[in-house]
Amino acid sequence: MTSSVCEITNPFQMVQQQIDAICERMKIEEAYHLRIQECERELTTRFPVKMDDGQVKVFTGYRVQHNDTRGPAKGGIRYHPDVNLDETKALAAWMTMKTAVVNIPYGGAKGAVACNPKTMSQNELERLTRRYASEISLIIGPERDIPAPDVGTNPQTMAWIMDIYSMNKGYSVLGVVTGKPIEIGGSKGRLEATGRGCMICALLAAKHTGTPIEEIVNFIKENLPEAGFDKED
Repeated sequence: MTSSVCEITNPFQMVQQQIDAICERMKIEEAYHLRIQECERELTTRFPVKMDDGQVKVFTGYRVQHNDTRGPAKGGIRYHPDVNLDETKALAAWMTMKTAVVNIPYGGAKGAVACNPKTMSQNELERLTRRYASEISLIIGPERDIPAPDVGTNPQTMAWIMDIYSMNKGYSVLGVVTGKPIEIGGSKGRLEATGRGCMICALLAAKHTGTPIEEIVNFIKENLPEAGFDKED
């Protein structure tokens, strides 16, 4: 490698270097190494959405499936103005690695729409989500690729996606998404799970490094806006 991971700004190139380093250290066969270096499928879609003022805007969305060798691809959907294809590819690849490390029978995927949900009405978000769901329905499904909430999305977003997918099938398909409302098959505790996991990691990091928990909490608060949250949250 000619440059370090720290010097790379493209997130997917950074993931590829991480894969290179891991495969070299673990002496992974070249065929497997080459396969996980690239994403299996990348869908980019541009679709129109009618806004509340009557204007029509065209949004760009992505759904990337990095690898589904271990099972259906799994990964969240982000709504954020700064998302792009390379970030989505990187997050999909990290999902593959995360599910493998904890031995969950899933592959890795990720989705995104370049938009600012904080400036959009509920009706606009519903129209955007339903159109995006229709576009990616070509490659998602309980046995293929299962979306979930991420930055800028929530259980309501998943309910809209499930509804569109089910309408096309002609029957309710509860397993097409996770993170949906409890009333339609969601899991208790799912909404709080990410924050709870962050808290547990912070406590373990503080114990392992001997760092006061207050310092770690302040670091997390300072960096939360980059993940789409406000410091007050």
